[in-house]
Amino acid sequence: MNKPYIIGIAGGSGSGKTFFLKCFLEHFSADEVCLVSQDDYYFPVAHHMTKEENMYYNFDLPSTIDHDHFEADIDSLMNGQTIVKKEYTFNNPDAIPKMLEIKSAPIIIVEGLFILHFKKIAETLDLKIFIEADNDIALQRRLKRDLLERGYSHEDVMYRWANHVTPAYKEFLLPYKGECDKIIVNNSHKAEDIICVTEEISRDLRQRVLI
Repeated sequence: MNKPYIIGIAGGSGSGKTFFLKCFLEHFSADEVCLVSQDDYYFPVAHHMTKEENMYYNFDLPSTIDHDHFEADIDSLMNGQTIVKKEYTFNNPDAIPKMLEIKSAPIIIVEGLFILHFKKIAETLDLKIFIEADNDIALQRRLKRDLLERGYSHEDVMYRWANHVTPAYKEFLLPYKGECDKIIVNNSHKAEDIICVTEEISRDLRQRVLI
């Protein structure tokens, strides 16, 4: 097996990374592409904290990620090995984490907030994609997700946005924007706009990588 082609997809909270990835992955089979997400490498802390402590704990720092494990798993995938990882459940005590089996593929997607900040990971990337959205749009997406899907209060979401999310984005992601090969502005509420972008990128990859 030739060296896999590594794509890094970075974007702040509310930029629309999840939807972009969903659209992108639909262009490929499971044998052609695999995905490894930074979110599954948070150090587990929920069982140590009260609900109030959890609210003030800053998850938007590189130190909250077990980057050694993250890097080791990326290396394993690059060497054609399968990895097994416990799913991260975002400190939801009612969620039962699944065991994720990720098989290596010709295209490996690495996604997350800090993937460009972690130098060893950034150096492995063949294609760097930066997804961004205007601040007010990103915040509305964050509110919708955290209020509905994760059961956070409005106060909690706004506190995290002002004190954790925005400072982390400015310090650990935005400085690397200029190093990226593609910058995608995702302010649209039309799914077709992102679908068109992913079709263009996937078509190029089929011509250059999957031959």
